[in-house]
Amino acid sequence: MTDWVGRSAAEIAAAVRDKRATPREAVAAHLDRIARVDGRIGAFRTVRAAAALAEADEVADRSDLTELPLAGVPVAVKDNLAVRGESTRVGSAATPDAPAERDHVAVARLRAAGAVVLGLTHVPELCVFGTTEGVHGVVRNPWDTARTAGGSSGGSAAAVAAGMAPIALGNDGMGSLRIPAANCGLVTIKPGHGTVPAGIGDGDWFGMAENGPLATTVEDARLVLSVLAGGGIPSEAPVRPRTVAVSVRSPLAGTLVSRPYALAVREAAALLGAAGHRVRRADPPYPASLGVTALRHWTAGTAVDAAGLDPRRLARRTRVHAAVGRRFAPGVRTGDARERLRERLAPFFAEHDVLLTAALARRAPKAGPWHERGWLRNVLSCSAYSPMTPPWNLTGWPAMAVPLGTLPPGAPCAVQLVGRPGSEGMLLDLAGQIERARPWRRTTDPR
Repeated sequence: MTDWVGRSAAEIAAAVRDKRATPREAVAAHLDRIARVDGRIGAFRTVRAAAALAEADEVADRSDLTELPLAGVPVAVKDNLAVRGESTRVGSAATPDAPAERDHVAVARLRAAGAVVLGLTHVPELCVFGTTEGVHGVVRNPWDTARTAGGSSGGSAAAVAAGMAPIALGNDGMGSLRIPAANCGLVTIKPGHGTVPAGIGDGDWFGMAENGPLATTVEDARLVLSVLAGGGIPSEAPVRPRTVAVSVRSPLAGTLVSRPYALAVREAAALLGAAGHRVRRADPPYPASLGVTALRHWTAGTAVDAAGLDPRRLARRTRVHAAVGRRFAPGVRTGDARERLRERLAPFFAEHDVLLTAALARRAPKAGPWHERGWLRNVLSCSAYSPMTPPWNLTGWPAMAVPLGTLPPGAPCAVQLVGRPGSEGMLLDLAGQIERARPWRRTTDPR
């Protein structure tokens, strides 16, 4: 029997449609992989073994099987999106344990396309921080288990990187897709505002949070994004030349991009230049106040999500984060600061089609009980290693992480591509060129 672990979602779906495999075979193989390796990673809060196998059989009986873009593809779902019949805990002891009555719209779209939900993956409490740990467990990077997988979609990223699922569903409010994807050697795209239905928490962090895919190939990222968006994401063949701005400057004053990430940016610039794009060094006009603006929105989003929860059951770092955010929430709701940022950056993107930056500033922190540590220590740690992602949630523009290069211990490095509204297809095209020029190792055995 063919081992479907390590195969892409596109390969699995094609095999199921062509009757070279059954959905049950694909799901069973990944359930076995979870049983063998997740004890070392901690990606899943709950695994739906019996339910997933039953649902795989239902997919096999569908009359439209040969037309399903994700026919029989196993998928992991981040534990802040409702899966019918399962509780949605959002990494907290303060959230109810009652099962959801219906699927979140993003989950429903994946299932309608033929995907089978393996289980729900760990997140930090209320999806606040760039590391994933809490009362439900600690998630480790499969490439380097001494370090965090990142957050907040850390469980989903770890599941894909360790071969426990070919694709996963996550979301991104300040980098929560791109941070763990960069740590775990995956492709992801945070779509622009309105491209994919959000419905994340209570208000989508003021419209900053977006649902998106975690995948091992650009083809899979495009495939899942197309399903989530309810239609195809355009692709150019051949890709026409673009103007690429290359920047190794951190948006956060006083934070420097470390050498491995700077080298990855330069290598990506060289690859895109060799592919015929107009590549030049140019730094976006980030305002000096950007760090404060990001902190205000980050904390205010948590304040909204924490409202109505018993504060005694929240970790101290979450309580402090929400308390700080309550002071900022009224001003954040107006959207004025985000509009000013868009106006400041729009001329830069009128001159350049795409911005190429590092995905992170430095390697991820050590894995451990960050939820037991102080609020300021958490904020400083997350800000120091992941300052590159928040600006594009504030603007609402699409951005993606693409694996490229390695860190000193052999773990993956990554770059970020950013575009103007509606440029998801272009970003995926450029990522595909990088992938073809420098193919990456797609999954790893945890060590």
